[in-house]
Amino acid sequence: MRTDAREHPSAVRQLVTASRPLSWINTAFPFAAAYYLSTGEIDAALIVGTIFFLIPYNLAMYGINDVFDYASDVANPRKGGVEGALLDTGMHRTTLIAAVALCAPFVLALCVMGSPASWLVLAVSLFAVAAYSVPGLRFKEIPVLDSLTSSTHFVSPAVYGLVLAGATISPEILAILGAFFLWGVASHAFGAVQDVVPDREGGIGSVATAFGAAATVRLAMACWIAAGLVLCFIGWPGALSALLVIPYLVLAWPYRSVSDADSGSANGGWRHFLWVNYLVGFLATMLLIVTALGG
Repeated sequence: MRTDAREHPSAVRQLVTASRPLSWINTAFPFAAAYYLSTGEIDAALIVGTIFFLIPYNLAMYGINDVFDYASDVANPRKGGVEGALLDTGMHRTTLIAAVALCAPFVLALCVMGSPASWLVLAVSLFAVAAYSVPGLRFKEIPVLDSLTSSTHFVSPAVYGLVLAGATISPEILAILGAFFLWGVASHAFGAVQDVVPDREGGIGSVATAFGAAATVRLAMACWIAAGLVLCFIGWPGALSALLVIPYLVLAWPYRSVSDADSGSANGGWRHFLWVNYLVGFLATMLLIVTALGG
C-alpha cells in the first residue's frame, strides 16, 4: 500500500494519467480524419470535435473505468502506469466529476453545430463509454459484448465525424468502418488475454476468461485477418491497407497457444502493440490521403 507522500501525485497528474495520453490519438484521429476528408475544411466543428475526442472523451472512458475497477486493479501488477492508472481512492469522486464537467461543454457545442443524426451517433458513443464500466451495466464483464463495446469506443468517433460532416456513406467507407470495427474487437480481445488470471481471481468476466487465453488470441488473429480481407475490396491504393494487419498478427503469433496460467506473458506483446499502433496509424493516414486525392 502506498504510504510515502512522494508516491501520491497531484490531482491533475492523476487525471492526466487516468486519461491514457498514449491513447489520445486513437480516438481523436478517427474523428478528425473522417471529418476533414469529408469536408476538406478546418472549421470550428473540426477543432472542437478533435479536442473533445483527444482529452475529455478519454478521461471519461478510462477514468470511469479506473474508478469502478479499482478493487481488481489494485491486485493487477501492470496497473499504475501507461497501461492503467491506479487512482487514489480519494480521487474517485473527483475523477467522475471532472469527466462529466470536462465533457459537458464540448458535447453541448457539438450538439449546437450538429444535426439530429449526429446527436444520435454521439449519444451511442457516450453510452458505450459509460456502459462499459458503470455498475448496473458493466458491459466489460459480459464476454464478447466487452470487445464489441470497446471497439465502439474507437470506431464511433469516426462515424460521428462522417455524420457531423454530412458525408455520403459509400460502400468503400462502410468497408473501412467494418474493418476498423474488426480491428477494435481483435485489439480488445488480445489485450484481455494478459488479465485472465487476475480477472478470474477477482471474479471478473471477459472474452478471455470465457474462451481461455489461447482461443482468445486465435479469435483476435481471426478478426485481424478478417479486417484485412475486408480492406482488399476498397479499391487501389486503399487496398494496400490490408497489409497493415500483418504487424498485429506477428505480435500475437507467439501467444497463439499460451496457457491460461501463463497468459500474463502476453503483456509483452501488448506493450509492443501500443507502439505499433503509431506506425500503423501513420501508414494508414498516408493511404487515406492518397486515396482521397484520387491516387
